[in-house]
Amino acid sequence: MSISTSRRRSLWVIVAAATLTVMAGAILGPVVPQIQDELGVSGTAAGLIITAHGGVIVLASPLMGSLVDRVGPRRPFVAGLFVYGVGGGAGLVIDSFVPLLLSRVVLGIGTAAVYTAITVLIYELYEGQSMERALGYRSGANSAGAAVWPLVGGAAGAVAWNLPFGVYFVAVPLGLVAVLTIPETRDGAADGDGSDASAALPARVRATLAVFRRQPALLPVYLLYFGANALLYAIVVFYPQFLPEVGVSSSLAISLYLAANGTAGGVSAAVYDRLLNRAGRATLVGVAFLLWVLGFGAATVVGTAVTAIVPVVLFGLGVGLVFPSTFAWVEQFAPPDRQGQFSAYVASFGYTGQFLSPLLFGPLVPLVGVRGVFAVAAAAAGVAALALAAATRRS
Repeated sequence: MSISTSRRRSLWVIVAAATLTVMAGAILGPVVPQIQDELGVSGTAAGLIITAHGGVIVLASPLMGSLVDRVGPRRPFVAGLFVYGVGGGAGLVIDSFVPLLLSRVVLGIGTAAVYTAITVLIYELYEGQSMERALGYRSGANSAGAAVWPLVGGAAGAVAWNLPFGVYFVAVPLGLVAVLTIPETRDGAADGDGSDASAALPARVRATLAVFRRQPALLPVYLLYFGANALLYAIVVFYPQFLPEVGVSSSLAISLYLAANGTAGGVSAAVYDRLLNRAGRATLVGVAFLLWVLGFGAATVVGTAVTAIVPVVLFGLGVGLVFPSTFAWVEQFAPPDRQGQFSAYVASFGYTGQFLSPLLFGPLVPLVGVRGVFAVAAAAAGVAALALAAATRRS
């Protein structure tokens, strides 16, 4: 099914916004040491500037999902872009730790709104293969953002430590473009069963648990996204620690390896809808697990700067298959009038996986070394592959 011209314009705005959800943290990675020096804080405190928005997203996403279900995705999407731009860009003029941390909370609220609204916009604007293609483009945009924004942040940080914060303001003109290009997807302000969104909390909890009982496949889908993000951040956090072992130590060179990971994910996500014509979704996820096993396994044995590119490329290719599959499964299993709520859980599980990844894998470093972390990650991917194969046979 082809995409109309107006829907294609909307898609490009959605794709551009999808890169911003990755930029929220990625663009500051190269300047963490500079933030630490300029603000006179510890490395852990400087790291909070990158991770604080993720914790806010975990908490705010379910609220944003309920809002999307009540008023539709367009208004939260547009408003979220403006909040994102102001919250992120505020760092350009803030020079003390606590106000900067508070601005990251505002950024997290805007990111949660944009992330959830993007998902529901794709569900409501596109259908069939067009939806699969849009989901692939969305995941490709995430991967492209993971490749490009750290390089932008590093270049801007070479000029001034706070200049990368100014890049967040790009969301403001994008929000103005969204006003002109993103259509309302519902006739009324409270399309669907809005009564559930305003009901008492116990009633909402019971209704949510009832959905999980009717659709038991939903929880494994969320766990898949949690695990994929935990493994992704095993690459983001620990691969830079490993690269000096093969002679790669400069921040620019390290960023190129992380960019290769994002680029590979963008490639597989871009052809995702065409791959679905040849294999089912579960098969593609199984292929992703195999790529992860091979990638992490290769990381335990590579010994040169050239061969060290192989693990990140293999892992990135798998990410480009898993992320759009997750969103498509949620669209399939979630109630049509509560897709905002259940797509918001994807964000919560994903950012929780990112946050917990260093806590899960970090304690292994003193015991088995960085390469041992990759061996454990390979084993985890292998177990997940076997579980998926068993579940597929039962069904």
